[in-house]
Amino acid sequence: MSTRTSAISRAEQCFDDGIFFEALQRLVTVRTESQMPDSLPALQHYCDATLPQLVDGMGFNTRVIENPRAGRGPIFIGVRMEDSSLPTVLVYGHGDVVRGLPDKWSKGLEPWRITIQGDKWYGRGTVDNKGQHLIAIEALRAVLAERDGRLGFNVKLLIETGEEQGSPGLREILQSHRDFLAADVFIGLDGPRQTTFMPELKLGARGGIAFDLVVHLRDHAHHSGHWGGVLKDPAFRLAHALASIVSPSGRILVKDWLPNAMPNSVRRAIGDIFFEEIPGLPEPDAGWGEPGLTKGEKIFGWTSVIVLAQQTGHPDAPTNAVQGEAKARLQVRHTVDIPGSRIVPALREHLDATGFTDVTIIPVLDRDMFGAARTDPDNSWVSFTACSLKNTTGRDPNIIPNSSGSNPSDMFIEELNIPVIWIPNSYAGCNQHGPDEHALAPLLREGLQMMAGLWWDIGAGAAPAMSLAKK
Repeated sequence: MSTRTSAISRAEQCFDDGIFFEALQRLVTVRTESQMPDSLPALQHYCDATLPQLVDGMGFNTRVIENPRAGRGPIFIGVRMEDSSLPTVLVYGHGDVVRGLPDKWSKGLEPWRITIQGDKWYGRGTVDNKGQHLIAIEALRAVLAERDGRLGFNVKLLIETGEEQGSPGLREILQSHRDFLAADVFIGLDGPRQTTFMPELKLGARGGIAFDLVVHLRDHAHHSGHWGGVLKDPAFRLAHALASIVSPSGRILVKDWLPNAMPNSVRRAIGDIFFEEIPGLPEPDAGWGEPGLTKGEKIFGWTSVIVLAQQTGHPDAPTNAVQGEAKARLQVRHTVDIPGSRIVPALREHLDATGFTDVTIIPVLDRDMFGAARTDPDNSWVSFTACSLKNTTGRDPNIIPNSSGSNPSDMFIEELNIPVIWIPNSYAGCNQHGPDEHALAPLLREGLQMMAGLWWDIGAGAAPAMSLAKK
């Protein structure tokens, strides 16, 4: 008789027999570097050929939706409807990866072929994100086999090819295909988790906004001996402007950038987070940031701002001159409690009030920035999913109110009105976005176990009620 345990065992067997490895190898070989200007043919091939082959025989009706933005990658959709009265799950992944950087990888490793060394599977996309959406698909296959071709719920599989560029065009597609993509819950597999030994749920993301601060005082530099001490120095003006934004101890001084309060459900969830100490990762600097907040609250419940780059003159070949211009690029990460649209106006008001009217703010528009989003930790789908993962692993999951990194949660919450849940299957030391990206084999195998258990539980008839949006 088919059981939850047998479905999980079937998913494990997929890993143990090498089937999962062979499938992931095929995905990794496709060079879907969305950051590269010539990437569109590879992104198109991933959607037109690679993904349909991956779900072949699983009963999906597939289609590829072209991106409404010129030159951007398409989106693959696979729909498997058993009964409109059953729950519908929107499963998300992204097929694009960051640049391969092949000359930066360690000897014997390369981005477009998986190399196994111990428990580590090296290759671009092994965790971000090809290995992770493969987990979701292979776990679905295992449950289908155990239930004789039925899941007990409906699935809409959405795999985009622009996440590493800020998901350009995704919101427009969700808007124009809202009814077609209607679902009860979004479940995505992406990102690292806080520990290697605890399952985890992430419920959204902090928003990210970047901008340049520029002090332009004159078009040319002038001799430092003749004009030093007479002409305003733009670098010092900029330095003082930056100091007005963040205190010497790292506290943000722009009032409207900070939440008025942290919701109780969010504070409770953050308070329960367990952080694993992983060798090689930095420790928080004592006394830096908002006073009275824990490490978790600073990362997941508050606003942060950093300087990404700063320049005046010619650092590679300094000249004896008073420079005419100085600039710095800043990035603000904020929770859903602060509207992203207020970040730049609030800074303008702050700079004007503190005497820095000569500092210009120029928004960065070279990539789409993600907005902030958060599913309430008390949502019934969160509780259901957490219970399922605990039943599979024997451990309560960390529940992260919103990821510290970026993801398109806001688009799905705002356009489809559904709860968003992420189940990451990587770890902080995976070198995501850098050379030597790798997955940990035990986490891939555990991911198959957890997702097979979750798919089984959703199809067993005890999932939360259907959403009003879908009805």
